[in-house]
Amino acid sequence: MKDILRELEGRRESAREGGGQKRIAAQHAKGKLTARERIDLLLDEGSFEEFDMFVAHRCTDFGMEKSRPYGDGVVTGWGTINGRMVYVFSQDFTVFGGSLSETHAQKICKIMDMAIQNGAPVIGLNDSGGARIQEGVASLAGYAEVFQRNIMASGVVPQISVIMGPCAGGAVYSPAMTDFIFMVKDSSYMFVTGPDVVKTVTNEVVTAEELGGASTHTRKSSVADGAFENDVEAMAEVRRLVDFLPLNNRDKAPVRPFFDEPGRVEESLDTLIPENANTPYDMKELILKVADEADFYEIQEDFAKNIITGFIRLEGQTVGVVANQPMVLAGCLDIDSSRKAARFVRFCDAFEIPLLTLVDVPGFLPGTGQEYGGVIKHGAKLLFAYGEATVPKVTVITRKAYGGAYDVMASKHLRGDFNYAWPTAEIAVMGAKGATEIIHRADLNDPEKIAQHAADYESRFANPFVAAERGFIDEVIQPRSTRKRVSRAFASLRNKKLKNPWKKHDNIPL
Repeated sequence: MKDILRELEGRRESAREGGGQKRIAAQHAKGKLTARERIDLLLDEGSFEEFDMFVAHRCTDFGMEKSRPYGDGVVTGWGTINGRMVYVFSQDFTVFGGSLSETHAQKICKIMDMAIQNGAPVIGLNDSGGARIQEGVASLAGYAEVFQRNIMASGVVPQISVIMGPCAGGAVYSPAMTDFIFMVKDSSYMFVTGPDVVKTVTNEVVTAEELGGASTHTRKSSVADGAFENDVEAMAEVRRLVDFLPLNNRDKAPVRPFFDEPGRVEESLDTLIPENANTPYDMKELILKVADEADFYEIQEDFAKNIITGFIRLEGQTVGVVANQPMVLAGCLDIDSSRKAARFVRFCDAFEIPLLTLVDVPGFLPGTGQEYGGVIKHGAKLLFAYGEATVPKVTVITRKAYGGAYDVMASKHLRGDFNYAWPTAEIAVMGAKGATEIIHRADLNDPEKIAQHAADYESRFANPFVAAERGFIDEVIQPRSTRKRVSRAFASLRNKKLKNPWKKHDNIPL
């Protein structure tokens, strides 16, 4: 018996070594942790239960049968984050560069199937050279099997991808279908075709970092939701995100202890809006002053900064926030901000996370670039996402809510549950100047008359009371009491039940 136990421990030790000490040292030299070290940081201490530790590849071509390391380049299993179950796979770059083989894919598919069956999130730590070329089409089939699981799991359990090394070719499409993608600065990159292929085909000279690094994907392409300084910070932040999320689409997000008074009054909010209607202010100040303990987990912070998305807690319960940012493009909606917010709204709706919308939007960004880029279709994505959502929806209009953008930003007409406005809100088809020049075109050559008309328009429409008279605004509230009013609104909506008509699925304007 002792011999058998000794053999078991020897085999486990071999599996834990991955590609051997030399390759582990090389991984550390690049500032990267190993697959197992990452799991240790991600999960609660001692909670990891590994699957398929002894799986080895079956390839016999190109001399591959001479090297069959245990685990085959990926560590899989389940564990807990703050006591809540998650499934995880972590690719091991020290074994064949973390390349995906048929058996490597089968290991990932097994835990994804279990995650769907048992209702727990899947976290993928990606660090792979791509498909294992020696296995040919078998490795491509493996990718497609993983992709199919991503699709089946979408909207059922949260899926989080962390890119912690290379992720190229077909490998990028699995993270692309997950709910959140995070990258590590200077050590991870994603692209469909690498710099060498780009140079050959298009004659463009570009580095891997420029083509698919963290900065590119967080600022330009919007592929990634955030980037972290190193592996340690990445694992800590993923733990923090999981704490905001439900385990699955039939579960509620966790309720955490809170040490903040729900009725807290913030008198500084009474002076947040500047006297001049064209002066910007920072909407994040309002978000932080509404949230429990000023805790805000922002999503896609570096992309489309004219809209803010992320998670806060109110009375310990997770709430998704979408807010226009007057500091950037005056808070206008455009193609990028519409896509960013629509994606976030749909995630929250899929996982029963209530939505708080903070509105200061002068309209959609004008220009040929926007129209040629399809702002109509992209703006419709956000409109569709809000109108489709059945979760509790609370909206606060702080200043401008003009034109179609007023409708799009979770208005009462898109089944908003509570629609509040500050006294400084201006709800109208357009600003006073533009409206006056259209209505009183005959007086355009008389500046005094135009100024008077504009003043009359402002006094009649540049306030929230016309909308309130019609019931489109439920209440005009004091800015200082925003946290209290919003908290009470969400508390009253905890048992909300709303169903859309039966359909196989909708046809959102992609």
